[in-house]
Amino acid sequence: MKISGVTMFALFSTAARVAAFSPSRVARVSQLGSNPSSTLGYFAKDITSRFMATVVPAETEEAEIVQLPTNEDDNELLRIRHSSAHVLAMAVQQIYPEAQVTIGPWIDNGFYYDFFFPETTDPETGETIEARKLTDQDLKSIKKAMDKIISKNYPITREEVSREEAEKRIKALNEPFKMEILAGLEEPITLYHIGDEWWDLCAGPHVESTAKIPKKAVALQSVAGAYWRGDENREMLQRVYATAWKDPQQLKQYKKMMEEAKKRDHRVLGKKLDLFSIQEDAGGGLVFWHPKGSKVRSKIEEFWKDAHTDDGYDIIYTPHIANLDLWKTSGHFDFYRSDMFDQMDVENDQYQIKPMNCPFHCLMYKDELRSYRDLPVRWAELGTVYRYERSGTLHGLMRVRGFTQDDAHIFCLPEQLEDEIVGVLDLIETILTRFGFDKYDIMLSTRPEKSVGGDDIWEAATVALRGALEKKGWEYGVDEGGGAFYGPKIDVKIRDAIGRQWQCSTVQCDFNLPERFGLEYVDADNNRERPIMVHRAIFGSMERFFGILTENCAGDFPLWLAPTQMKLLPVTDAVQDFCHEIAAKAKKAGIRVEVDRGNERLAKQIRNAEQQRVPIMAVVGMKEMEEGKLAIRSRKLGDLGSFEVEDLLDELASCSEKAVEMTRIGEKEEPKAEE
Repeated sequence: MKISGVTMFALFSTAARVAAFSPSRVARVSQLGSNPSSTLGYFAKDITSRFMATVVPAETEEAEIVQLPTNEDDNELLRIRHSSAHVLAMAVQQIYPEAQVTIGPWIDNGFYYDFFFPETTDPETGETIEARKLTDQDLKSIKKAMDKIISKNYPITREEVSREEAEKRIKALNEPFKMEILAGLEEPITLYHIGDEWWDLCAGPHVESTAKIPKKAVALQSVAGAYWRGDENREMLQRVYATAWKDPQQLKQYKKMMEEAKKRDHRVLGKKLDLFSIQEDAGGGLVFWHPKGSKVRSKIEEFWKDAHTDDGYDIIYTPHIANLDLWKTSGHFDFYRSDMFDQMDVENDQYQIKPMNCPFHCLMYKDELRSYRDLPVRWAELGTVYRYERSGTLHGLMRVRGFTQDDAHIFCLPEQLEDEIVGVLDLIETILTRFGFDKYDIMLSTRPEKSVGGDDIWEAATVALRGALEKKGWEYGVDEGGGAFYGPKIDVKIRDAIGRQWQCSTVQCDFNLPERFGLEYVDADNNRERPIMVHRAIFGSMERFFGILTENCAGDFPLWLAPTQMKLLPVTDAVQDFCHEIAAKAKKAGIRVEVDRGNERLAKQIRNAEQQRVPIMAVVGMKEMEEGKLAIRSRKLGDLGSFEVEDLLDELASCSEKAVEMTRIGEKEEPKAEE
C-alpha cells in the first residue's frame, strides 16, 4: 500500500506499462514508436536542442521528500513549540509593555500567539496614541529578545492555584483577555512560569527550562490580523506566526519545503492555468470553476461515482435548503449555529441553507420502515453545502463558504459494522491511490468525556474500528478522548509530493442522529432497533481536494486528468482543417484535444503548451497531413515516436482509461524457439 510519499503519476515501470496492453497491442505500438520518419525530425533536429531541452520545467520537478516530525508523533517537539509560544509572548511584552496576551497554541508546523495593543495616552501631552501595529519588520527585534530569554536558561515551572488567586493575579496585570479565558477553564487552574519574570494560564506541556528550546531552530514568520474568539464584532488582535523544530537542520528542511510549496500554490496555478477563480464581486469564499478546471473536476467526479457504484453504493441527490425545524431536530441549530448562514423567510416559514448533508439522508432512511434484511444501506452524494466562514479564514480552495462534500452514509446492523468499515478503508485506498496518494497517517479517536450513547455501543463501535484497521494491516495512533460526541472515528491524513500532511478521509460512527430522527429497523425477532449510522468522506470536499491535488502535482496533471490531453501545433494554415478533423475525432473518443491557433512561431506554440502543462504535443505540417501521422512529444517522457492518427487516438483513450502516462512501449518480443 505505502510505496512512498511521492506522487505516483510518473512512477510506472516499463514492465507495468507493458502489462497494461495486450501482446498484439504492444507489438503494434512498438512498431509505430520505432518509426523515425515524418515530423519527428522537427523535434529531433530543429526543436529539441533549442526549445525542448527541459521536458519538465523547473517549477514542476519532483521535489525531495522530507519526513519531518509532527506534534502527534513527537511529544518533545510539541513541548518545544508550546514553550516557544510562551517565550514569544514574554519577549513581546518586554519590548511593548502595553501588549495584552490572549492565546498562543501550537499548530501543525509551529505555533502562533495573539496580542491586543490598546490605544495609549502620551504622559506629557495627554493625547491619544493609536494602537501599535506590528509589522514583519518588528519580528527581528522580537526574535532577538526571544534568543536572550532562551539563553538565560530560565526554569519553566508549573503552579496550581485557586480560581480566586488566579483572578487576583490577572487583575494585577490588567489582562482582561486572560480573565475571559479563566472563566472558561475547569479546575484545577494551572499557571506556567518562566523563571520569576513571566507567567500565563496554561495546561502544558512544556520543556524544563528555556535552554531546552533550540533557538536556531525557531523562526518568526509573519504578522496577521485575527478577531478575538473569531468574532468580527470583538477586538481585532495581532497574530504572530512562528515555526519551531528540534534542530536547525529540521528548520532548514522546513524552509525548503515552504519554498517548494510557494511554487505549487494552487491559487497562483489556478489563475495561471485558468482553472478557477474567486470572484469577489459575488462574495468571498465562492468558487467559480472555469472550463479547464471543470474538465478536471468532471473526471474526478466521474471516477468517484464509478468507484462507489462498483462498491455497492447508490448515488443520491438532496436539496440545498430545508425548513429550519429539520436543523433543530438534527441539533445543528443548537450546536452549529455560529457556522450557519442566517435563515430566509419562505411563506412565513424559516428555511436554512444546508451546512451538512446527513439530516437529509436520515429523512430518506426514515421514509419507510426497513427490515434487518435491507441493511446495510449505502448512500453517496456529491452534496454542495454552505458554511459561514469568517472572511479572515478564507484561503483559496482550502477554506471556502460553498463547497461540495463527497459525502456518504451507511446504515447498518451492529454486527455488520466492522466489515463496513473495512469496505470504506478499501474504497479510500482505491480512490486516493488513483490520484497518487499512497502513504497515510491514521488516527483512531475514542470516546470523549461528553458524549451520547451507552457504554456498550461505544465499546462495540471502537472495537469494530480497531478491528477494521487491523484487518487492513494499517498502522495507526490513538487519540484517547478525541472522538466526536456522537461516536468514535478514524481520520486519514495523506502526504503529498513534498511531504506535507493533509487531513482528507474520515470515518465516523454516529449514535446521535439515529436517536434524534427515530431511525429504526425490524430485527429477526420482529423487534424495532436503532441502526448504526456511519458518516464517511474520502476527499473531504471537492474544492479542497482539488487544491491539494493541484499542489501535489504542481498543476502538471496526469494524462487522464489533464484538461487538455494533447495539443496540435500547426506549422501552416494549410493544415488547420486537418487538425480540426483530428480534434473532432478525438472528442468523439472522449479525448480532450486542442488545436493551437497557429498564429505564433512554432517555438512559441511549444513554449505556450509547456507553460499550460499540456501532457502531449504534436507538430503538424504538410507531410503529416499527407501521411496521416503525428510525431508525438510527451511533456514528462520526451519523444515517443511517430503514430498513425487512429492508433494515436486509440492509445490516448486506452492510457486515459487506465490512468497511465502514454509512453513508447518496448520492442516486440521475438517468438521463442521450439524446444
